[in-house]
Amino acid sequence: MIDLKTLKSALEQLAEERGISQDQILKAVEDALTAAYKKEYGKKGQIIRAKFDPDSGKVEFYQVKIAVDPAMIVATEAEDNTPNPEALEEGKIRFNEEQHIILEDAKKIKHDIQVNEELIFPLTPQEDYGRIAAQTAKQVIIQRIREAERSSILDEYAHKAGQIVSGKIQKIERGNVFVDLGRVTGLLGREDQVPGEFYRPGDRIKCYLAAVEDTIRGVNLRLSRAHPQFVEQLFAIEVPEITHGTVVIKAIAREAGSRTKIAVTATDPHIDPVGSCVGQRGVRVNTVINELGGEKIDIIEWSPDPDTFINNALSPAKINKVELRPDDKQAKITVPDDQFSLAVGRGGQNARLAARLTGWKIDIQSPEQPPTAEPKPADSQTETNQVESTKI
Repeated sequence: MIDLKTLKSALEQLAEERGISQDQILKAVEDALTAAYKKEYGKKGQIIRAKFDPDSGKVEFYQVKIAVDPAMIVATEAEDNTPNPEALEEGKIRFNEEQHIILEDAKKIKHDIQVNEELIFPLTPQEDYGRIAAQTAKQVIIQRIREAERSSILDEYAHKAGQIVSGKIQKIERGNVFVDLGRVTGLLGREDQVPGEFYRPGDRIKCYLAAVEDTIRGVNLRLSRAHPQFVEQLFAIEVPEITHGTVVIKAIAREAGSRTKIAVTATDPHIDPVGSCVGQRGVRVNTVINELGGEKIDIIEWSPDPDTFINNALSPAKINKVELRPDDKQAKITVPDDQFSLAVGRGGQNARLAARLTGWKIDIQSPEQPPTAEPKPADSQTETNQVESTKI
């Protein structure tokens, strides 16, 4: 005899632990009962359904038959020898008396039934199931619960893609960091890690949710701390003006672990976009810098005028002159002799990030530098595997 109170409590606990609804758990139980019944007592072609009432513990089984028009029938399954079942014309069927019923006969039971509608016939309930049938039921219920759990996880995390999630580092294998996010584990791959950062199991960590993938093996969450959007989302958390839309991040270029340039503008002329991101005494930008492990951040004001925008992007260097060639989006920059190294940056980093931020190829020259026949400008498309310009 089934202990209904214990059964109901177990179903509720299972639903809570797996994060799925009780209706989905109940459907899994009904599918398992159906599979067991078909394995032990079903006939070939039968469509069987089960109805389980957790309050009474009663199980009812039904056979389903579909009403068909005689004109749809090309043969019975017993007569047909066609090896390819897909060879039938559209709308034609092989009649099987276990799953079909002639429309005329169906109307004797339900006078208003139409073609392709279902008729339900009660089946005798059974309580004695063999070992194979019980094993089949177990496999079905496990599979259905996994499917429901996967669907629930997808529903929960699909809308979080492009946002920051936090969790605890579970383990590190072959350089890959596995982060426990609660119901699912996210993967922080080597290419998405910040050079110079160290990760230890048990530490809490914030990551950018770059992708939510539904695969055969389950739901994969790809995390990143090197993505430019990670910096943008950190500012969105710290700067209320960004959340409210009065300050907008127009572009961002990043070399993870080293330096980021971010261009901002305000929709309200009374708001200073750069000051809003910096915060009083630099508290807002310092919070972001601390999360990034000391990565340098340049916040500049975006401008629709390329001349002004490029000038701002090369900050903190002072620019003498900007010559633009709009046809191929090249900009020739002239700087004072003492500003040349500052404009170019260590290893060309400042010029490189400015090019990615603005989308222009940048060639920097000082007044003392002789003109070259073929200058090699910093290209906004260079090293796109490391960082991308966004929202240009």
